[in-house]
Amino acid sequence: MNLLHSLAIVIVAAVSTFLTRATPFILFGRTGKKVNSTILYLGRVLPAAVMATLLIYALKGVSFKALSSWVFDFGALLVTILVHLKWRNTLLSITLGTLLYMVLVQGPFW
Repeated sequence: MNLLHSLAIVIVAAVSTFLTRATPFILFGRTGKKVNSTILYLGRVLPAAVMATLLIYALKGVSFKALSSWVFDFGALLVTILVHLKWRNTLLSITLGTLLYMVLVQGPFW
């Protein structure tokens, strides 16, 4: 892969990300238009639905045959839930849960 190809990949990814983020503001910007109730409903329910889908995907391969094959997953999940319930900060709870999981899986505990 040469430099031009790599640069093209980065540019396409950046433009795609920008357009994905900007589209709602372009469509429903501060023009005074009333936003459709369906869009408001999706804005309320989709974040939880996406998180539930990611949770199911992340835990689909968990095996209960040995303690070490599931305790780290559910330990990190429990920390994520508790941190989120205490501080209501999604970024903080996901970050701490992920860091704990990586430390447990890669660390000296196995």
